[in-house]
Amino acid sequence: MCGIVGYVGMQSAQDVVVAGLKRLEYRGYDSAGVAVLADGGLAAAKKAGKLVNLEKELGQRPLPAGRTGIGHTRWATHGAPTDVNAHPHLDNAGRVAVVHNGIIENFAALRRELTGRGHALESETDTEVVGHLLAEAFSAGGDLADAMREVCRRLEGAFTLVAVHADQPDVVVGARRNSPLVVGVGQDEWFLASDVAAFIAHTRSAIELGQDQVVELSPEGVTVTGFDGEAADVREYHVDWDASAAEKGGYASFMLKEIADQPQAVADTLLGRVDGEGSLTLDEVRIPDAELREVDKVVIVACGTAFHAGMIAKYAIEHWTRLPCETELASEFRYRDPILDQRTLVVAISQSGETMDTLMALRHAREQGAKVLAICNTNGSTIPRESDAVLYTHAGPEVAVASTKAFLTQLVACYLVALYLGQVRGTKWGDEIRTVVRQLSAISAEVESVLSTIEPVRELARSLAHHDTVLFVGRHVGYPVALEGALKLKELAYMHAEGFAAGELKHGPIALIEEGLPVVVIVPSPRGRSVLHDKIVSNIQEIRARGALTIVVAEEGDDAVLPYADHLITVPATPTLLQPLVATVPLQVFACELATARGNEVDQPRNLAKSVTVE
Repeated sequence: MCGIVGYVGMQSAQDVVVAGLKRLEYRGYDSAGVAVLADGGLAAAKKAGKLVNLEKELGQRPLPAGRTGIGHTRWATHGAPTDVNAHPHLDNAGRVAVVHNGIIENFAALRRELTGRGHALESETDTEVVGHLLAEAFSAGGDLADAMREVCRRLEGAFTLVAVHADQPDVVVGARRNSPLVVGVGQDEWFLASDVAAFIAHTRSAIELGQDQVVELSPEGVTVTGFDGEAADVREYHVDWDASAAEKGGYASFMLKEIADQPQAVADTLLGRVDGEGSLTLDEVRIPDAELREVDKVVIVACGTAFHAGMIAKYAIEHWTRLPCETELASEFRYRDPILDQRTLVVAISQSGETMDTLMALRHAREQGAKVLAICNTNGSTIPRESDAVLYTHAGPEVAVASTKAFLTQLVACYLVALYLGQVRGTKWGDEIRTVVRQLSAISAEVESVLSTIEPVRELARSLAHHDTVLFVGRHVGYPVALEGALKLKELAYMHAEGFAAGELKHGPIALIEEGLPVVVIVPSPRGRSVLHDKIVSNIQEIRARGALTIVVAEEGDDAVLPYADHLITVPATPTLLQPLVATVPLQVFACELATARGNEVDQPRNLAKSVTVE
């Protein structure tokens, strides 16, 4: 998500930090800020918008020269992208400055505590509470590292924190839990960053921080402990990437990096969605429960990959809420005179929040009196602003044009909306909802498992680079997965690819099946809907009997497909409705690798744009 830089050394901290933030601009952000320790005090500057705005501010009102500092580029989560919400955040005395990546789940309770003790908090962010807590802990005795350890033990969620205190002018302290932070070790200078790209121009010696660790940088060197204060072992390593590769985390493309980001993105999207009693608390969904109980129809509008997420959401919404649900292409929606009224809930899905087709569909829905809930990855964008409610995905910026991690987080958000409607309307018991949430929480590790065993998929993709056509088929939620797999191949490999509902093969598409044609089959779990599983096994036999090359995506232990699979891709066993979260991942890698083998640029495919802002 956001970018973090910290520095202790002999150079101008402001120059080092701002240059580091520039090298993190690829991550995407909507505000930036820097704090420097100098002359026994702390000075900070921050501005909404691009880094150039901050640089202009610093040019007009320079900060005092100092050799210790921190900086941040923010991707808004809590609160709009404004000057006030930008990082760093300071305590009331202006002695502590802190920057933060991630989400602090219990910030609302901590905020109430602080205001009850007389603290004045200015921003809408979850981050600001940390600065005030650090100030309290520091004033009680000890040093900034002690204060950081004490505060971190109180925090819930995923976070990277980096802080400075005016009373320790040559110290930077950082902490991490479920969010990246790396140390750069130079010659009499030290760096902290969310990505090695920030300091690779200065040093390639780095230290990897572990889970729940606090690091202190000072002229004496680097000290790492656990949150409990016990000394921690560290692993130093050498970064052998160039600056361009460092921005991509060592991956050959942003798309591959973003595919690898998916376990964390899924976990981040689930953060803060459940209260202490196990009930869903979607704070951003500000439509009153009473109005949600009156809803008699759900309509999902979206385009491209987001539309496939909506198709999967339809299965979940109808199954868990018993509400009728329609999935509509946003580009067609308002032109067919849809039937909407005050009891219709329209769910608009968009990664960028600026997709013009979806925005116009949203506006038409509101004109008809429908309530609109946006699912979006970009805080403060137009679609969330014009909706009655929003559920933000926390995928972080997605640089590659073809969507990967945004799709998986859209699915997670759709499942949360479906469960929340079931909770509000009483169609799902509390223990049923908690079970599904636990299953969703386990998906992050399951996606990681898929990625760790993905090399055979890469090899298969390379072997098929000379083909002109690949077909994809699936049943139930596997049908939208087939459509998404085909779309990725079209976008990246520029080849003919089609997705079909497997039951429709015999109604026409089977005429396309010929000797050697690659056909990817998404197989549902035999445990959840055995009748569907049996039918798709029959479909695989029909395809193979006509000489096609069968590439079967099935869950681990599904021996029934083995006799009919020329190539088997296994994914972890998951509940039927959640299977798209794991089944989509090998198809993303398949498309990316096949396109690369054909010599295509996967991050910026021809004729495509990341945000389609025209109808």
